[in-house]
Amino acid sequence: MTLSLPKPLLKRVKVIAAEEEKSVSQLMKEALEDRVHRRGAYERAKKHHLRLLDQGLDLGTKGQPLISRDELHDRR
Repeated sequence: MTLSLPKPLLKRVKVIAAEEEKSVSQLMKEALEDRVHRRGAYERAKKHHLRLLDQGLDLGTKGQPLISRDELHDRR
């Protein structure tokens, strides 16, 4: 795989790699693994929350409001 990076970025990446005693290749591998992991976690969370929206949540009201709109806004 060939990767083109702007020189200033490549210099910074090399410095980071040296500070962490890793190769640039290892840094790229870790960055890509992290990105893939985060994307997977995001997709799982999205599916979970969409499923909750479809199912609805039990608020203990059995689908009935506990107070009327007028009572809520003190319109008697």
